[in-house]
Amino acid sequence: MPEDRPLSEVRFLTVAEVASMMRVSKMTVYRLVHNGELPAVRVGRSFRVPEAAVHEYLRQSFIDTA
Repeated sequence: MPEDRPLSEVRFLTVAEVASMMRVSKMTVYRLVHNGELPAVRVGRSFRVPEAAVHEYLRQSFIDTA
């Protein structure tokens, strides 16, 4: 995921925060991360997801129904 901003300005979210934002379970977020559909950084035993990556994933997931 190319970022134009320095890493110090990137906002990282926990898996629980991403799940809450997307209104899905934490397991769904873990599946997206492990399948490579949602980029994440591993910090110890947990993952952090860049907020911009969540917005981009949701933007790409919209479908045209009309």
